[in-house]
This record gives sequence, structure tokens and C-alpha cells, in this order.
Amino acid sequence: MRSKTFIAVVAMLALLGALAGVAVAYDHASRDKIANGIHIAGIDVGGLSRAGAQARLKQRLIEPLREDVVVDHGAKQWRLTANEAKVVARVDASVQDAVRRSRDGGLLSRVMRKLTGGEVHANLDAEVTYSDRAIVRLLDRIRASVDRPAKDASVTFSVSGPQEQDSHVGLAVNASQLHKKIREALVSPTAPRRLSASTHHVEPKVTTDDLAQRYPTVLVVNRGAFRLDLYKNLKKLKSYDIAVGAVGRDTPAGLYHIQNKAVDPAWTKPHSDWVPEDERGEVVPGGSPQNPLKARWLGIFDGAGIHGIDPSEYGSIGHAASHGCVRMRIPDVEDLYDRVPVGAPIYIGG
Repeated sequence: MRSKTFIAVVAMLALLGALAGVAVAYDHASRDKIANGIHIAGIDVGGLSRAGAQARLKQRLIEPLREDVVVDHGAKQWRLTANEAKVVARVDASVQDAVRRSRDGGLLSRVMRKLTGGEVHANLDAEVTYSDRAIVRLLDRIRASVDRPAKDASVTFSVSGPQEQDSHVGLAVNASQLHKKIREALVSPTAPRRLSASTHHVEPKVTTDDLAQRYPTVLVVNRGAFRLDLYKNLKKLKSYDIAVGAVGRDTPAGLYHIQNKAVDPAWTKPHSDWVPEDERGEVVPGGSPQNPLKARWLGIFDGAGIHGIDPSEYGSIGHAASHGCVRMRIPDVEDLYDRVPVGAPIYIGG
């Protein structure tokens, strides 16, 4: 009885050994075969040998990736070739990854999976490299052709008054979005290779509607017409008759800003040839009969400013008669003074 049992055990062990040997031989024979259910870049390579998987990837991965990526915007078109983008698909490495994944699990589980048609559910990324710098260069070409900077509204000045220059909305390529789509096209055979460059509007920082608030007060001096115009929110509010600098002592032309203001200002005699040398630098108090700056002062530039004059000199209004300042009748300069803040632009021309 013991002999029969021993023989049965030996026979069973022999059978198991034989089965184990068969299993090892079967597993070894299929070591380069990829398990069912494995995909590379969405391409089914399950059940294929290493060579078969490489052939399929060449046809379905490499060949599509050799096609140009085309970007268009309206009638304009740009191309990026695989050579320019330095696209390289490492098929051998991708297949090796698939084979390695097929060997997951123990010997018995692998053999049973192969015998029963079981699957390894895996979608592996293809090992594709490319030059991101080439994408950036393409984007630069597209943006140079499509982008249009926004234009801020502005004001130009002349003796005719402040002129509004309208703002314009800009245009810009959605570069980050396009960059991502181009990258996908370079590495995926199923991604679209014909792309459109979408854009968005770029709003100006200063719109035409903003200008009036940015220029609440503007002064324009027309030396030839002997007139000072006051603008509020870029609309002419009032005009005043003035006198300007005599020939050789011209009121300075250009765009300036009101630097300071004063009621009954003191006057410092300038170091000029029309002032006696021993009086230069002398300060004449405001309100003094000898002070030519009557009632009000609005400083402009380098000692020149707007001021009132004695009624006895009203006859100089409408003439080039001053030493460089803008002269006004006292009621006019008092009226102007309260309407003009320090910092207001003043354009002098004509």
C-alpha cells in the first residue's frame, strides 16, 4: 500500500514538474509577444511580436508624424515640418516598454492570461521627442503677422485746440493654446495637424471716452491771434484777449504745464538787459504800484507766466508787447485763475 502511495506521489510530482517545465518553456517562447489590451499612443499592439509592433508603429505612428503641421488664420498659412521640429519617435523604446509591461505578474498568472486570452489594460505613451524652440519660432512668425497692438487714445495740441486721437482695439493670437495644440500634433498621430490660430481682442489702456476725464482743463495760447482759449473736458469754454512777448522776447512756444499760482504775487526783477543792473534780483511786494504782475499769477516756464496788467496798459492787449509773459486784463485773469489748477497743460503756438 505504501509503495502504491509513494509511486502516486512520485508520479504527481513528475507531472507537476513536467507541467512547470512546459509552462516555463511556453512563457519563454512568448517572451517577445505583447499581451492583449496594450496600446501605444492609442495604437493597438496587443498580440503582436516585437517586430510586428514595430512595423505597426512605423505605419500608424511614424508616418503620420512625418506630415507637416499647418496653422492658418484667415487667408494666411504657416507650416512646421517634422524635420524643422526635429521629431523623433523612439519606436524600439516604446515597444520595449510594451513587452516589459506584458511580463507583469508571476509565471502562472502570465501563462493563464495567455492561455485564456486575458488582457493587460494599458495605454502607453509613445516616446516622441521634438524641439520646443521650433514651436516658439513658428509662434513668433504667426504673432508677427497677426498680432496688432492696441492703440491708446491720445491728444495732440495746436493753436486750433486739443485734437483727440481715437483709440483702437488690438488683436493677439492665443499663443499658449496654440502652443499646446502644436505640441499635441507633433507627438500624437490622431491629433489634428491642420490648426487655426484663434485670437482675442486687446483693449487699450486709454479709450477715447477716457480722454475728457484725463484732460479736465487745457489752455491754448495763439500768439498770432493774441488769444487764450480755455478748454474744459476738451470742449472750448471761453476765450480771452491777451498780449504776448515782443519780438526778441517771445513768449516761449511749446507744450507746458501750469507750475504755480499766486494771488497778488511778488515780483523778482529778472537778470535781464531791460532791468537796470543795480535793481536785478530786487523783490517788489505784491500789490505794490511798482509791481507789474497785477492781481494773479500762473507760472508757465523759466520766469514766463500769465498775469494781469495795470488798466493803463490795457492798450497793449492784442499786441506783441510783453517781456515774454502772457498779459491779461485784470477781470479776465481773475476769472481764469479760479478755473485753472496747477498742473493743467498749456500749449503755446502761432
